[in-house]
Amino acid sequence: MPETVLVTGGAGFIGSHTCVELLDHGYEVVVVDNHVNSSPQALERIAKVAGRPLTAAHDVDVRDRAALSAVFAAHRVDAVIHFAAHKAVGESVSLPVEYYDTNVGGTCTLLSVMRRHRVRRLVFSSSCSVYGEAESGPLTEHSPVAPTNPYARTKLMCEQVLADVCAHFAELRVLALRYFNPVGAHPSGLLGEDPRGVPDNLMPYVAQVAVGRREELSVFGADYPTPDGTGVRDYIHVMDVAEGHRVALQHLDEHSGMQVFNLGTGTGTSVLQLVNTFARVSGRPVPHRTVGRRAGDVAALVADASAVTAAWGWTTTRDLTAMCRDAWQFQQLNPDGYSSRSSLAAGPTTGESPCS
Repeated sequence: MPETVLVTGGAGFIGSHTCVELLDHGYEVVVVDNHVNSSPQALERIAKVAGRPLTAAHDVDVRDRAALSAVFAAHRVDAVIHFAAHKAVGESVSLPVEYYDTNVGGTCTLLSVMRRHRVRRLVFSSSCSVYGEAESGPLTEHSPVAPTNPYARTKLMCEQVLADVCAHFAELRVLALRYFNPVGAHPSGLLGEDPRGVPDNLMPYVAQVAVGRREELSVFGADYPTPDGTGVRDYIHVMDVAEGHRVALQHLDEHSGMQVFNLGTGTGTSVLQLVNTFARVSGRPVPHRTVGRRAGDVAALVADASAVTAAWGWTTTRDLTAMCRDAWQFQQLNPDGYSSRSSLAAGPTTGESPCS
């Protein structure tokens, strides 16, 4: 029988793409999402892109122990991929209690429910932000961790909880994936990043400026010790991130306890480099101006992802041009996000990009 994977936060940006990846590879997929930061319409898009439906989707808050337990009782769950979390650096500075409650509290509740239902395999969505003020050069899994904002601290705290639980329950298998900056969209243009309100992340904001939804981009800081003064990040295509989670499932049983891997390209891209690439790919100007630094940001975060390649023989395959092209395709087909329902009928349903 095919494995059944429960995906928390499965209607979100990374979660929805991972659901498609799992469905494409024969898994049965159960989604848990309370849609605080996601659209239920993403679930319709998942089924259309994959060509087959989800096994089930439950409108459940991961902190709701009784409701979450009922989901596990209703399905034979073989493994969990845990995305459900608040994720905006700036917002976390303003709402630290909410971030700890959802990110850490939700993870603890999930672990408790998994143990009750004898589910022992978990892939955890962590973050490169745990490294904080990065040392020079690409970051390995052994680089010092020093998170600089509440969001990053919740991710590190979740990792510590998972490590402690694994040390006590020898049967638990956990892979924590510290991925760097996921961007892009499904090449069909049916799935992408659709933040509510003002985007906190760079790529969707750039796309909304290019399509005319927003007047200009604010570049937070141009005095960092980087080649052009703007922040440098390791951007990774969301389809590579989704693939990495699917491959992680295949390797969960190779080691006991908890393992941590970086997912990234190993290539740093500055804010201005991304803006210029997006303008070139879209053929649209991206007006921008420099403002002060944003609280909690750091100068550069770039991955050394060689460990995951050595362990699994896997690496990313999509470059910055593909990231911008696919993000622009989603923005064009969905100028108002998932409320642009016409793209369900108009958009392509295959994995090939109409822009390629």
